[in-house]
Amino acid sequence: MSLLVTGSIATDHLMSFPGKFADSLVVDQLDKISLSFLVEDLEVRRGGCAANIAFGLGNLGLRPVLVGAVGEDFVDYRRWLVRHNVDCESVHVSETKHTARFVCTNDATMAQIASFYAGAMSEARDIELSPIVDRVGGATYVLVGPNDPEGMRRHTQECRELGYRFIADPSQQLAFGDGEMIRDLIDGAAILFSNEYESALITQKTGWSAEEVLERVGTWVVTLGADGVRVERKGEEPIVVPAVPEIRKVEPTGVGDAFRAGFLAALEWDLSLERAAQLGCLLAVYVVEKVGTQEYTLHQSSFVRRFAETYGEEAAAEVAAHVRTPRP
Repeated sequence: MSLLVTGSIATDHLMSFPGKFADSLVVDQLDKISLSFLVEDLEVRRGGCAANIAFGLGNLGLRPVLVGAVGEDFVDYRRWLVRHNVDCESVHVSETKHTARFVCTNDATMAQIASFYAGAMSEARDIELSPIVDRVGGATYVLVGPNDPEGMRRHTQECRELGYRFIADPSQQLAFGDGEMIRDLIDGAAILFSNEYESALITQKTGWSAEEVLERVGTWVVTLGADGVRVERKGEEPIVVPAVPEIRKVEPTGVGDAFRAGFLAALEWDLSLERAAQLGCLLAVYVVEKVGTQEYTLHQSSFVRRFAETYGEEAAAEVAAHVRTPRP
C-alpha cells in the first residue's frame, strides 16, 4: 500500500524585496495598479505542492508515489526526487508544454506577490489513478492537491467511485474555484487541509457552515501560522497544537507543504492526530528556515531532539520509533 500525492510539480523562482509592498500601494488607485519592485536576489528552486510534499515524505523515510504532469525539462528534477526516495514512475510527461513555473517575491514583512504558469500541469486531467494504484499494490490515501482544476475533479471523482480514501487539499485553487467546484473537491474527504483564511473561503463559497463541512469530511486540519494548528472532528473537542519556534525566519514558501508531509507521515505510521499535527509543525519549521522548498536536510538525532524540546520526551519517543532520514 502506498500514499499517492497528486498535484502541481513546478520550478520556483523566488525573489526578495527589501522594502514593504504596502508602502507602494495607493488605496484609492488600486484599480489602476502598475508596480515594479527592484529585488535584491533571485533563487531558482524546485517546487510544486505535490513534489514538495513527496520530498518531505521521502526525507522522513517513506516512499510516496508522485502523480502529476511535467514537461520534458523535468529530467534533472526527476533524478533529484528519485534520490530522495520519491516514486516518479507515474509522472506524466507532456510532449508540448514546459513544467509549471511559480514566480514569487517576498518583502521585508514576508508578504508575498506571486504568479503561477500552469504549463504541462493542464495535462493532469488525462491521468487515471486506477492503473497507478494497481501498479503499487493499493493506496492508503490519495492526496488531491492544487493542480489543474479538471484534473483535481477527475481524481476526486475517481476516488469516490473506486473507494480510495482521499485527502482534499484545494489550497491555492480556492481563490479561483466556484462553490460547486469546491463542494465537489471536499465532499467525502477523509481529511481536509486548509489554513485559517482558506477555511473562511470554503464556508463562504460553498454556502456550508463549519459544522456542515465537518458533516462531509472525516477530519478538518486548519493551520494557524505562528499559532500552530487546529484539528477538528465532528462531535469532538478540537486538538490544538502549538507551532515549533523557529531559529530564524528566512522564507515561507512551501511551509504548508512540509506540514502536510509531516502530518501524512504520522498517519502512515498509525500515530495519533495530535502526533501528526506536531510532526507537521516541526517539518514546517525546517522549510521556513531555508530559501526554497526542498533545501532542508534532516538528521534523525537532531530532528527528534527538537521534537522533544517542543512537545516532550514521550511524544518524541513515539516519533523516533518511525522516523528515518536517508541521505541522498
